[in-house]
Amino acid sequence: MKRRDFVKSTALTAIGASMLAPLQSLAVSPETYLESEDVAPRNELKDDYPIHFMAVGDWGRNGADHQKHVAVQMGKWATENPNDFILSLGDNFYPKGVTSEHDPLWHYSFENIYTDFALQWDWYPILGNHDYISDPDAQVRYSKISRRWKMPSRYYSKEVPIKGGGKLLMVFIDTCPLIPEFHTSEQYQPWVKDQQPEMQLKWLDETLKNASSEVKWTMVMGHHPIYTVGPRIKNYDTLAVRKALSDIFERNKVDVYLSGHDHSLQHLSTGGFTQQFISGAGSEVTHVTAGIPYSKFEASEYGFMYFSVDQTRLNAKIIDHTGKNIYETTLRKV
Repeated sequence: MKRRDFVKSTALTAIGASMLAPLQSLAVSPETYLESEDVAPRNELKDDYPIHFMAVGDWGRNGADHQKHVAVQMGKWATENPNDFILSLGDNFYPKGVTSEHDPLWHYSFENIYTDFALQWDWYPILGNHDYISDPDAQVRYSKISRRWKMPSRYYSKEVPIKGGGKLLMVFIDTCPLIPEFHTSEQYQPWVKDQQPEMQLKWLDETLKNASSEVKWTMVMGHHPIYTVGPRIKNYDTLAVRKALSDIFERNKVDVYLSGHDHSLQHLSTGGFTQQFISGAGSEVTHVTAGIPYSKFEASEYGFMYFSVDQTRLNAKIIDHTGKNIYETTLRKV
């Protein structure tokens, strides 16, 4: 199994303490040029994609509550299918993050859980709200200890070359400082007080706007969803992140927003340009509400997601904790 190296990385460490002005809702937006072809539950007959990766969120529970079950299936899937890297979508360590880069939870919840050889490739993490209860920068510092934990900053970007031409732009953001309530919370305030969210949002906008003409697909990873059909459908954090991000996504034609936070597996299409996926079921599940018009798929099941990308197609599969492919869709450039 060959690992493909990323060729570009940009990182900033300043994030923040004030919010941008209210932004346009994602649900009211221009037509998308993406077509989503739902093909669940069968796989495409031939996998000739040059890029493959997995995404799992909300997992760090010392192996408990099906974390180990999901980890085993991730290992089996990556052994039987091509895989280049893994995305970690935040809430990496319950209940209160890690206190340092030497915290024992690194072993109990990460190193000793995701042990399959096929999972020893690079992991690209972001921070969740539970990670903000202790020192979030400890997870940045751990990158200097672990060979596979690759987190250069609280937010950063990568460009992945697509064999045959073009690139996949991946932007990893830190959504916690974008939530005003975190700046007055006794629990979170010590770790967001020196952050500047308007600087992160400016960086995000410029990173997307100044993307190379070679970029074929743009994905943004953040812990908090902008829409959900889980229990946080109208929560203050969902509404705050939607307010901060939706206009930037639409203006810059972000193809996919991938998040965690709600402990379920979802594919949402709200009528705007950006398709949203939630992969937050790495170790615990919460309820979902069926029948909401913008939900193309929702499941209160343990599991992870598997993405395959080429110049004109982005395929997403949802795999449950038994290894079953329970949903699949292909986005196409037209």
